[in-house]
Amino acid sequence: MKSEPAIDCHAHIIDPERFPFVRGAGYTPQPHETGTRESFIELLDGHGIRHALLVQPSGYALDNSAMLDAIARSPERFKGIAVVSPDIADGEIRRLSDAGVVGVRFNLVTYARGMLQEPGALRFLARLKECGWFAQIYAGDDQWTELAPFLERSGVKVLIDHFGVQDPRAGIAGPGFQAVLNLGRSGNAVVKLSAPFRIAPPADGYAALDNHVAALLRAFGSERCIWGSDWPFLAIKQSPDYGTLRLPLSRWLPDMRQRAQVLWHNPARLFGW
Repeated sequence: MKSEPAIDCHAHIIDPERFPFVRGAGYTPQPHETGTRESFIELLDGHGIRHALLVQPSGYALDNSAMLDAIARSPERFKGIAVVSPDIADGEIRRLSDAGVVGVRFNLVTYARGMLQEPGALRFLARLKECGWFAQIYAGDDQWTELAPFLERSGVKVLIDHFGVQDPRAGIAGPGFQAVLNLGRSGNAVVKLSAPFRIAPPADGYAALDNHVAALLRAFGSERCIWGSDWPFLAIKQSPDYGTLRLPLSRWLPDMRQRAQVLWHNPARLFGW
């Protein structure tokens, strides 16, 4: 699959020497979990990946400097999903847009679980909708039943992290995953087929996710699915090999044209490459 054009839609810049972490914010990466812009570019080049969507990690909280620095150094290669305060000024939104930011991440698992339950959340989503940004959501299975209808009502473009599931043992009938599928049927959401190693055992090619992926493809359509690695693989016992992470797509998307949609055409269209 190395010869297939691809865009990595989920990766983080972790560079504490140049950009110190924000104390007490989310997960603090360990020394072996560093991922500088230089090392990521080298990795992308080695695997034939042309572009990447950088996602602000929780350890940097609202300080998007590391991500913005990487985009500024390689604006043709990178775009970003930032983390910002709901009261962000309109001028700052314009500045971030000009800098290559295309959305805001809501990490409701390891950073701010109740962020979209606070007063003003709906207005914040309306502002994101007004400027054409995505609301990228990382949520637990128990959160989606209330979250999905709220997001649909807001009208904001939704970007769903990591298959929209944390524990696949409940199967596709689980209420949280069913809410994700309903959001997909609304036509205003995109799902990332990213970080399968966080959800399913790799030994059998992440087969525990086969039924979930089939359901996602039915609900979202291949035109609203994208792929991401989650490099540099924070907070896991054993890091996967980057080069193997696209392999399950051959099973999930045996049609080469659909696979090209997910790997290339969809993110190029959605994020402006």
